[in-house]
Amino acid sequence: MIKLIAWRIGFAGCVLLLWFGLAISAPWLPLQPTEIHLSAILQPPSWQSILGYDDLGRLLLDRLIMGATTSFFVAIAVIVVSLSLGTFIGLVSAWLGGWVDLIVVRIIDIFLAFPGLLLAIALAGLLGPGIENVVIALSVVGWVGFARLARAQTLSLKRREHVLAAQAMGASSGRILLRHVLPLLTTPLLIEATFGIASIVIAEAGLSFLGLGVQPPAASWGSMIRDGTSYLLVAPHMVLAPGLALLLVVLAVNMLGDQLRDRLDVRQV
Repeated sequence: MIKLIAWRIGFAGCVLLLWFGLAISAPWLPLQPTEIHLSAILQPPSWQSILGYDDLGRLLLDRLIMGATTSFFVAIAVIVVSLSLGTFIGLVSAWLGGWVDLIVVRIIDIFLAFPGLLLAIALAGLLGPGIENVVIALSVVGWVGFARLARAQTLSLKRREHVLAAQAMGASSGRILLRHVLPLLTTPLLIEATFGIASIVIAEAGLSFLGLGVQPPAASWGSMIRDGTSYLLVAPHMVLAPGLALLLVVLAVNMLGDQLRDRLDVRQV
């Protein structure tokens, strides 16, 4: 069991480090993701090109690395916005209670009534294609889970002895939330954010697959899969390469989230 856990952590760590390293270093690497080689159209992987070429004669390896950059920065941007906004709304809603909490709960219920990806597709369609609009659409959908979690945790913490003692000593609401409540939310929010990254990576690929994400000639794993579906029988490497990259990243993030939940959840102790 210990060996299995160590293997899962090692596998997840290696994949995520590779994803992070490629995403950060891509602007400084000698990549040519948009250069066209007409004589190499649909060529399979070889010693000269590890992953082969696409339907326009572009190097799949270079485009795969640029796609890693796209998915990484979209995931980080959406997580930061969603986590910040959702945590703030959940904290304030639970702390104030009354009609404020009632309105927030109703808004959360409305968002949860729609499938998240479907709502993101609708928002991206209204805003138009582009990576900035993808971040906005996914952030509008993503804050709900953090707000619900922060609200539930704050409701259970606001009656704790240390919070009541701080109130009795005259501490302001802002100080109590920042010093006595928010630190105790770090663990569940961190776990939620970890699983959220996997969902965002899939959602970004889905939007790009539908043509609502990054636009050509920029690369995204979703758009690479879309381009490869027309040549699946004659050039399966066009779909297998980005599909496998997407699978490995999502699997690694979920594995890391499982391990964090097992190690940090006090109910498991």
